[in-house]
Order: sequence, then structure tokens, then C-alpha cells
Amino acid sequence: MQYDYLVLGSGIAGLTFALNAAPHGSVAILTKKQRSESNTNYAQGGIAAAIGPDDSWELHMEDTLRAGAGLCEPEAVRILTQNGPRLIQWLVDLGAEFDRNPDGTLALGMEGGHSRHRIVHAADHTGWEIERTLLRAVRNTPNITLLEHYQVLELLMEGDTCVGAQVLDTLTGDLFEIRAHAVLLATGGCGQVYLHTSNPPIATGDGIAMGWRVGAVIANMEFIQFHPTTLYHPEAQSFLISEAVRGEGGILKRRDGYRFMPDYDPRAELAPRDIVARAIDAELKKTGDPYVYLDITHLDPEFIKRRFPTIYHRCLEYGIDITREPIPVVPAAHYVCGGVWTDVWGRTTVRRLYACGEVAYTGVHGANRLASNSLLEALVFAERAAQHATTRLDEEPPQPHYPCAPHEPFAPNHTTPRAEPFDWASARTQIRATMQAKVGIVRTVERLLQAERELYALARQIEAAYLAEPPSVDSCEVRNLVTCALLIIRSALLRKESRGLHTVMDYPEPDEAFAHCPTLLKRDEKGGLYPAPTQAGSG
Repeated sequence: MQYDYLVLGSGIAGLTFALNAAPHGSVAILTKKQRSESNTNYAQGGIAAAIGPDDSWELHMEDTLRAGAGLCEPEAVRILTQNGPRLIQWLVDLGAEFDRNPDGTLALGMEGGHSRHRIVHAADHTGWEIERTLLRAVRNTPNITLLEHYQVLELLMEGDTCVGAQVLDTLTGDLFEIRAHAVLLATGGCGQVYLHTSNPPIATGDGIAMGWRVGAVIANMEFIQFHPTTLYHPEAQSFLISEAVRGEGGILKRRDGYRFMPDYDPRAELAPRDIVARAIDAELKKTGDPYVYLDITHLDPEFIKRRFPTIYHRCLEYGIDITREPIPVVPAAHYVCGGVWTDVWGRTTVRRLYACGEVAYTGVHGANRLASNSLLEALVFAERAAQHATTRLDEEPPQPHYPCAPHEPFAPNHTTPRAEPFDWASARTQIRATMQAKVGIVRTVERLLQAERELYALARQIEAAYLAEPPSVDSCEVRNLVTCALLIIRSALLRKESRGLHTVMDYPEPDEAFAHCPTLLKRDEKGGLYPAPTQAGSG
């Protein structure tokens, strides 16, 4: 197949890019599941934009920079916050139905880390509403083809230029190539690298791993945002309890009823996510309890049902009436603030390869993403990527201003193919369990080194099995998961400080030597696919 523009992923970033590129040529959107399955669809809270009468993009920028703990790229944050109100209006013009006040103005919520009410929302299913709106627009755009059930195996390269993708039809098993003048990675994050995550099963870090394998620079993978509040229930599969619940007055309590957040931050429940997640983690370790409570029973029951219908009905399915009893919650992996490095036009370091959304590192989130900035980031930079790809495609690819981090030599490319079948499900579980136990909210160098050695050994087995078998969704996803896991660990070992979402007990304080400097990794062209284990003690 041949298209002008190839989009890998059907979330808000991919759909926005496609709609903006379609007037300039043919666009194919590939998704490995159904068209509506994406992290966008699971975003409950909302989308931040400075549209209130007491708000400004400067205040939104200030809040974003503060949450980012010294690692945000100010120019990227300025672009994000200045374009927010205009792109909210674009969604409204496309037909998005956001909640409104009685006077017809958009209803604006408050969330942790924000100094103003600026969260535009559609009850507690904002991501679903945006996805629905964009998919309808895509269906009405003749130049766009949406292809479902296609697993991308690798990016296609000719010299230093990305020219398409090798694709597996997951329904038939057929392999083929799709070529394009420009390729966009919009594949989302890698939450499935952890045992407990708010992300859907498709979030296996495919775009980050594929970008790594073709030599794209990867940035700040140590900064994994754990959402403080996911439903604790054996059957709930880490169902997210939105940030907006705390924004509307939800109170965090231990099982003995003690409200603990004021002990950790003067903003209490409205502190940024990293602070709240660490506080819950500390309380769980202190008490030995498996969860804490998020209590909104003091709010009007009808307001709760109207404002949080999805959460109310889902909790009710598990026998929890949130209007009468508190919600048991635990932190879970939610968002990766790093990813494939890009400039402010969505360009990666690989010619004609772009990246937008959670797969990308734009510099907007720094060491900690401000709540409800993710959907906005996907909108803003997908639009800019489409503008660049349709008008300035032949420009030289950008390079970061900072050097890539030094590292040990990489593992050799070649492994001995295996004869016996490989247990992909078991390997997936091992990756996720190791990451959960040793690379979680609070880390130590010793546990990071243990995790790296274990997963590197597993990666060698995975690569041998991948070469020996016909490709499948399982083998592709597990291979990508272990790549992302090793990138997270290597990045965490290189940052010898605690900052934002990265807390390591051996280096409990921020270090100015690491301020304003992202962690950058790039595959050694002479080496193999995975970073080799760090030498003992070198970190």
C-alpha cells in the first residue's frame, strides 16, 4: 500500500494529525484493535485550557512549569498553553459536547496542581467524547482510510529516512508493507509494563520501542506517572478514579479514618499527582494496609451521580455505592512523561518520522505531568506535526541540545534461535511483576540493578524466540514491553537524584547538576537491540 501520510495509532493525536493532513494528501490510520480503543478513550478527567475569565495562558504555563519540577521545556509549554483555548473551540466546532453552566458557558473543573478552574470536561468520560467527535470527523473525510486489526512490526527505513512500516494483519496473519512520505507515531504509552496500570491492554510501548530500534533518541523514560487513585478490587483491573473526584472535594483517608494528605502538602488532596501518589505509597507501607479510601460521601448524592456517572455505575457493579461509602483506591502506572524525543513540530531525530501524544517527549511534562495536560498536548502537537509534514517535510531532522547519556555497550544483535515454543504470557507477566516490585513509585539503586539484570537476561530469550517464530501480536508486544522496561531502568539509573516522579532512596534530594537536563538515550548503531546490564555499582 502507498499513502502520503501514515498514522500509527487511532487516539486523539493520530486522529488530529490525520484531519489536518488530509487536505494535503491521502492518509492511512492503523490501529491494532478497534478504532475506538486507545488511552484517549479512557481519559476521564478532562482537558486543561485557560478559558475562564480569571485565567490566562501565562498562569496555565506557570502551573505546568511548577508541576514539572525544573525539567519542562518552556517554549513547548508556552506553545501548549497559548493554543489550548483555540483547540477547545475547534473540538466544539466539530461537535464535542462538553458540560456547560446554566448560562451556556463551558463548565470548568479544578484538579490537583492547577491554580484556577480550567478543566473542560464531559462528565467523567471526556476522552470518550473527544474520541467520538474526532472519529466522526474522520469518517466524513474522504481522504482518510482507517485500518483496524493491524499490528506494526517495524518501521521501514531507507538509509536514514523512515518510509513506512512493516505490518501484520492480525486477523489473517498476512505480512505486508505500507509506505508513505511521512510517518507519525501516535501509539500511546507503555503502562502495561507494570502489573497495576490504568491503561488498556494495547498500551505496550510499541512506538517507543520501534523508534528506539531505528535510532530515534528516547528521553526521560524514568518519569512514570502513577495515578494516585485507581479502584482497589480483585475484579476491577485498576479502574481509574478520576483526578476530578479530588478536585470536587474528595478526601483521602486511611482505613482507620485518618485524613493524611495535610501531613504531606499544604494543598492536601489538590497537590500534584506525584506528591499524592508518594503519600499514599508511604501510608500503605506504614500501616501495611492494601489500600486507602477516597471519600466523597459528604457531597450531594445527585451531584455525584451527575458529575461522575461512569465512576458511580462502575463502582456499583462491584458493590460500592460511592454516595454512601468511600472508594478503596491504590496508585497504578498511568502515564509515561518521556518517550521518543521531538522538537516543537513533532519531529523526531529520524528523517520523516514524527511522534505525538504519550509516545512522544515534547518537553511539556518535565518530571511530572500536570493533570489534564495530556489530551491538550496531543491536540496541540499533532496539529503542528501535520503542519510541518505537509509543508516542510524535506527539512533536516532536529537534534537535542543536550548530549545523549553515556552507557555501556549494547548487546549483540545476533542470538541463537530457539527450537522449543516460547511462553509469551509467562514472559509478559515476569516483565510486569519485576517492574512493579523493583521500579515503582519509590526506587533504590540495588533494586534497579536487580531488575535490569533479570530483564536483560529475559530480553535475550525473547529476541531468540522472536526470530524463531512467525510474528504474532503477543511476540511483538512482549518484545516491545521488555525494550521499554530496560529503557525505563537505564534512565532511572542514570538520574542520580530524586525529582518529580523519580524518587530514589539513594539520592533523596534534587541535584542542580540534573536540573533542566533530560535523560537522553540513543541506540548504538554498532550494537544490538537492548541496553546491556549496568556494571555493578556504576549506576
